[in-house]
Amino acid sequence: MGDKPASSSASRRAKRPAEWTRLDNAAKIFPPTSNRRETRVFRFACQLREPVNPGLLQTALEQTVELFPMWRTVLRHGLFWYYLEKSERLPLCEEEHRPICGPIYEKSSDRLLFEVSYYGGRINLEVYHALTDGTGALHFLQTLVCLYLRQAHPELPDLLALLDYDASSVQKAEDSFQKYYHGGLHTDPDRVRRAYRLRGASLPEQRLRAIRGLMPVDQALAAAHRYNASLTVFLAAALLLAIHAEIPLRQRKRPVVLTVPVNLRNYFQSQTARNFFGTIEAGGRVYDGEPVLERVIADLEQDFKRELTAEALSRRMSAFTVIEHNFGVRAAPLAMKDLVLGLANWYAKFGTTCSISNVGRVQMPPPAVPYIHSFDVFSSTDKLQVCICSFNGQLSVGFTSHFISTEIEKRFFRTLTREGVEVEITTSWADDG
Repeated sequence: MGDKPASSSASRRAKRPAEWTRLDNAAKIFPPTSNRRETRVFRFACQLREPVNPGLLQTALEQTVELFPMWRTVLRHGLFWYYLEKSERLPLCEEEHRPICGPIYEKSSDRLLFEVSYYGGRINLEVYHALTDGTGALHFLQTLVCLYLRQAHPELPDLLALLDYDASSVQKAEDSFQKYYHGGLHTDPDRVRRAYRLRGASLPEQRLRAIRGLMPVDQALAAAHRYNASLTVFLAAALLLAIHAEIPLRQRKRPVVLTVPVNLRNYFQSQTARNFFGTIEAGGRVYDGEPVLERVIADLEQDFKRELTAEALSRRMSAFTVIEHNFGVRAAPLAMKDLVLGLANWYAKFGTTCSISNVGRVQMPPPAVPYIHSFDVFSSTDKLQVCICSFNGQLSVGFTSHFISTEIEKRFFRTLTREGVEVEITTSWADDG
């Protein structure tokens, strides 16, 4: 599903010795911790102002994978490591028919690690996280949309030439974790603090609900600037308050801890289309009574200021990458590595409440902008996740959750509306497919 075998000539070429690449450091955690509830899949979506032409989208997709050769791979496992093996399979775009962020990786399968689908005027790109991160996926989708629009509207100029991403194939395939691992002194990863963990009745069949709030960027920025805060900190504070209000009184000794993915390309020079992200933690304070927005923003500002430096991020990156260079770890069989990583992932979950990720502003060539309504991003999760991006003056905030209750989402958006932000909420994402 989602890709098709190559022609017979391509099949003959596939008999040559396989080309393979090791997973990057961040990707190694995903295969042993993926399951039907936590699929490790995320989605970028581009909503066009016109219905999608499936034939043109398929042609654009085949052109795009030629520019991203690392994406035409399947995930294999050997005695000691997982690795990406070059595949002759061609991706196949289909009309959307599966729940959002459903499983893509299946052990011992020949499926590619991404899928492209369409629904009305929407183009969906779903990616297994072992292949790339949000920035890499966004570059792929931007390229796909540019190629599609140029075919649908031949009068448009060469949109790829105007797209602000011209990395070479070598740069796209670079493992930037290895490039910036210095092997020197480093601190151990932070000790896990027990955080408040979200609980509640789940949707049937491990289904994932997605809720999107669309709002004017200038209104959200104005609200953040009234508190002298960045947009990410302002939204994180609104989320923390929404969660805190739902915590039973007897459990308020447990702090709310937010995990915040960080695009390391903003701190270390890299144009890789593979994973190159880190994480920081924000929050972790126990509040007496009901905290106010101003105080939570001030607290989170301190956390972000402390953690978001090249030095701090480098220490954390090296602390995790050094494990990969440990001889004992390298010599351990894959089954043992899977067990250890699974236990480490299970243990780490005790230290976090949920995750909030701001992809930032999506930029497209000016001639393409009139044909696009919005971009959105969502991620699979086993608890609750918030993903943010903006395009052409519109801010998209996407919630995903397995819980039946939507009280946290409601409280979050009410905080924004009280601050003067007009929010358009869409819940049909949960029913698509």
